[in-house]
Amino acid sequence: MKISRHENYIVIVDSMDDVVKFSQYLERIVPLEYEFDNLVIDLLKYENLRNDELLMFLKLSNYHRASKHSFVLVNNGLHIDDIIDEIVVVPTLEEAGDIIEMENIERDLGF
Repeated sequence: MKISRHENYIVIVDSMDDVVKFSQYLERIVPLEYEFDNLVIDLLKYENLRNDELLMFLKLSNYHRASKHSFVLVNNGLHIDDIIDEIVVVPTLEEAGDIIEMENIERDLGF
């Protein structure tokens, strides 16, 4: 796992080649290490990511977002119409940063 810290968020990149194991690892580590951080999960290397694999991140996304922190997945292999509304997926890291900035503004305004 590779970690890079930015002003308002942390980017986590899988250094292995198993998206299922990565999601399971994140479920264990995020509540312990990154509970109070906005997170971007870089899944760009998974060009053929399937919806069932994407759904492996739903529980963690719901948990993290319930604590009023952003949780954004980055993958450009999925068609936007195939992504469920309960999870935030964008095609680029730049867009992930933009989403987090917008969500921070919404939280500041009380939404």
